[in-house]
Amino acid sequence: MKTDQENFWSKDFGQEYSDRNSWQSDADWDQFYLDTWGKSKLDINNIVLEGLPKDIRILEVGCNIGMQLKGFQRMGFENLYGIELQQYAVEKAKQITSKINIIQGSGFDLPFKDGYFDLVCTNGVLIHIAPADHSRIMTEMYRCSNKYIMGWEYYSDDIQEINYRGNTGYLWKADFAGIFMKYFPDLKEVSRTKVPYTSEKEKGNVDEIYLLRK
Repeated sequence: MKTDQENFWSKDFGQEYSDRNSWQSDADWDQFYLDTWGKSKLDINNIVLEGLPKDIRILEVGCNIGMQLKGFQRMGFENLYGIELQQYAVEKAKQITSKINIIQGSGFDLPFKDGYFDLVCTNGVLIHIAPADHSRIMTEMYRCSNKYIMGWEYYSDDIQEINYRGNTGYLWKADFAGIFMKYFPDLKEVSRTKVPYTSEKEKGNVDEIYLLRK
């Protein structure tokens, strides 16, 4: 059975999100990050990924149209996979990506063998998972990774719900790295960096990029 959030994102709201977050070029995507956080996403990724082998196998859960995966590819990473709930976004992703494996599916039921990936990540996805379902999606991510868990998520010391474009029950900020380590005590922190928003609209808010290792 789908969660309320899966039903919500599978319909028109999800398609509208994909259309809102479609960029004409990599340069436009880079500029969005510079305008919002004062850093490019590639520079943010390098905070935790610098030094990792470029041939590691990476899965992004909730990859939308594939811009983050394209970013990894631009950084030199070669073995890239994505899974996305919305079929509409998957179709758009396949139009704008090359040599990246993207399929439609749910993060609650990843169709991969245990430990198939070296690194499993999310980029602004856990923020849309109801707190009651954190353990389900994190368990699947943990299961499919043989080494690393990475995230780029909206940060708060405590779980806080946020009204999202007039809707409730679809956006939260939290200490997601801490929640992962609570559920899986063998996970160790490799790197955690808070990145404050620099845009006037979001000033005072913070995202965090983290890398955890089994």
